[in-house]
Amino acid sequence: MILFNTWAHFGSCSTSNTTIRLTKVSAILIAGPTASGKSALALRLACAFGGELINADSMQVYRDLRVLTARPDHEDEAKAPHRLFGHVDGAVNYSAGLWLADVSHALNETKRQGRLPIFAGGTGLYFKALTQGLSTIPQVPEEVRAKVRARAAGVVVAELHASLMRCDPATAARLRPTDPQRILRALEVFEATGKSLVSFQNERAPPLLDAKDVFAVFLTTDREELKARIDVRFDAMLQAGALQEAARLRARRLDPALPVMRAHGVPHLIAHLNGDLSLAEAARRAKLDTARYAKRQLTFARHQLASFLWTTPQEAETHAFAVCSGFNAAKK
Repeated sequence: MILFNTWAHFGSCSTSNTTIRLTKVSAILIAGPTASGKSALALRLACAFGGELINADSMQVYRDLRVLTARPDHEDEAKAPHRLFGHVDGAVNYSAGLWLADVSHALNETKRQGRLPIFAGGTGLYFKALTQGLSTIPQVPEEVRAKVRARAAGVVVAELHASLMRCDPATAARLRPTDPQRILRALEVFEATGKSLVSFQNERAPPLLDAKDVFAVFLTTDREELKARIDVRFDAMLQAGALQEAARLRARRLDPALPVMRAHGVPHLIAHLNGDLSLAEAARRAKLDTARYAKRQLTFARHQLASFLWTTPQEAETHAFAVCSGFNAAKK
């Protein structure tokens, strides 16, 4: 466990010579739906507390997508240390297990450097794995994965879900029939082990962080305001080169089932590049897809991240400083 009981300096983000003392805080965790202000809040707290940002978004790990995943730009990266952003090639089928392995190394490094780890991202499963442990699912051999993917090529997702229902009804009942990535994952596990994915999910490895020792928040905002922010942000992404980014990814001819190929906006922009959609229609569908994802993020957090404080970005920042002030008072 990482406990910070030292002076944390403002460093390169300093607006004064003030220092803040942190005691018995192993990490700050900032979750929330897409476009809720997680990254901006995390950066402000990293600057204030001498912290280091660690990515907890399953799409921001990919180096192929900076614009479409709203990954921190070079200017933000220069203000505070960032880890696990853009460090994975798009051809890799990155998973929560691989992320935890990378996080374990990142936490060791932040501990060695005396910095406070600040996790920010929209992938609820990452936060659940970090604070509750991850299911001990066996690694699927690459040849098995390739066999399942080849068999699934060209098959509509509803038929894939029906196939899963026949061999693993318990897992199929838990998955959305429109989620090919998770359906394929379940089919791969069954093909490799002959067992239901659910049977492995009931066994968990110990978590890397104790939920009692972290300051964890889930950012909330008005639903209509969030939808408007999603729309405005995607328009800004187009202005910043999202279409060109999608074109470069399309040129790689990667497996469409890979996570990077399903990042919000990617399928729709590639459909536009293929001549199947107008740019306006591609943007409309991308915005709608992202809004639906935000709703699922809220649902997941409500049921799976019970220990997180639900609050607005402004209130979360106030709470963070209040907690630190309380630690200061306790030391006097």
